[in-house]
Amino acid sequence: MKIQKTALLASAALAAATGLAAQANAAAFYLQEQSTKAEGRAFSGEVSEQGAQQQWWNPAAIGGITSFQNYVGFTAILPTADATNTGTTVHRPGFPLGSVPGLPALPGGLQYPSIASSVDPVGGNQNVHNMVNKGYLPNGGFAMPLPAGFAFGFTMTSPYSFTTNYGKDDWTRYSADKSRLRTFDFQPSLAWHHGGLSIGAAPNIEYVRATLSNYLPDPLANIQNSLTSSFTNLLGPQLGALLGQTVGGPLSSALNTPDGHQYLKGSGWDVGYSFGFQYHNDKVDIGVSYKSAIKHHLKGHLIVDGLSGLLATQGANQRVDNANASFTTPWQVDFGMRYHLTPRLTLNGQVNRFGWSKFDAIRLTNLGSNPDQQVNENYKNTWSFAGGFDYKVSKKLTWRGGVQRDLSPVVTGFRDPRVPDGNRWNFATGASYEMTDHMGIDAAFNYDKIQSVKIDSTSYAYVGTPVETAIVNEGELHNAHATIFSLGGHLAF
Repeated sequence: MKIQKTALLASAALAAATGLAAQANAAAFYLQEQSTKAEGRAFSGEVSEQGAQQQWWNPAAIGGITSFQNYVGFTAILPTADATNTGTTVHRPGFPLGSVPGLPALPGGLQYPSIASSVDPVGGNQNVHNMVNKGYLPNGGFAMPLPAGFAFGFTMTSPYSFTTNYGKDDWTRYSADKSRLRTFDFQPSLAWHHGGLSIGAAPNIEYVRATLSNYLPDPLANIQNSLTSSFTNLLGPQLGALLGQTVGGPLSSALNTPDGHQYLKGSGWDVGYSFGFQYHNDKVDIGVSYKSAIKHHLKGHLIVDGLSGLLATQGANQRVDNANASFTTPWQVDFGMRYHLTPRLTLNGQVNRFGWSKFDAIRLTNLGSNPDQQVNENYKNTWSFAGGFDYKVSKKLTWRGGVQRDLSPVVTGFRDPRVPDGNRWNFATGASYEMTDHMGIDAAFNYDKIQSVKIDSTSYAYVGTPVETAIVNEGELHNAHATIFSLGGHLAF
């Protein structure tokens, strides 16, 4: 019997697949906090408003500006959530013990029986509190007019980022332990303006860095009980119990393992694009934009350690260098309109369509002699809807607010402890104060209420080997919400 190195790679692919998604202040692992001003009205006017702060949503937003504009912002995302186990089980396979080479002969010519399959409670800490880390997100950019109706801008954002931490004794440990994802998006934009129309386009240059880990269960945890039961059926309760203890105890010590651990780390650069247009007149601002999907290619390494017993003798502890992982982030289509109801009051509306079905699977390749791996995610395309207002209280002060409904792309049967995502409501308010003719400050507050959902995914360890083990997650995300504070500043001259 041979447990090859590929045994751990498939479960590492699962770790990668689910680890690239977790709670943020938008559906799945998308972060939309790219502007303090936008946060203050629940992202209801970004694709249609003119200005440097809106260029990440629509590169046409910088068209028609008449002066240099600069902005910076800093957002604190403070999530709270509980993940409670309601019945997660570890499904260990039946295993022909006699196939293990080098076992001592049993007395009386007895043959080693097969270890019976079992379904065992996962155990551990049954309720995890605040597994999603606090997030601190800077953003910034600038835009400047050019001759002949052109304008150039640049913005740096982090649209897909998160950190989660589960403990080594938590019920989630075989599906999720530590997860960290960072994306850095650099968008240089060029726009052209004529009359009331602006057209813009930009590349999206993204760097991704991911670190993911989880624990691995002992697939042979019930050796002694299985031997005792088998010998009892053959020899009766007294001899069976004695032989089960005499043989099973030492055999368990030799073949069993404590929980192992696997760690996956990778990074890479990739490029997408954005384009859009805006139309402005005295009463209405209209905007439409498209942001492409980006297929990310990460190169890194996988480390598996901590395994002993039979798994260790078969080479399961390992390091695989130059492994490749690939996944695709969603495309995005935004449509919005701003209506200037009075000289002081502007109403905003925005609809976003997200192509989350692009995040259909994680693929691991370049694994040496091991076969390529694929784990299906099956995300679905989603919508978000937002409405809000800007009200000019005075020449210097503007108050704003809004509400957003954001739908989750995670489907039933694939909701993993790393991303127990649900539909959410986002309630926002904010303000801008012009300190001088050239400088102002922005502030915003958001409250994000996330729907309670079932955690119901199934993951696997040692895939493709005689000890393939399934972890069937049954849990619940509840008491989930986030408070978000943002402060920024803007310049124009």
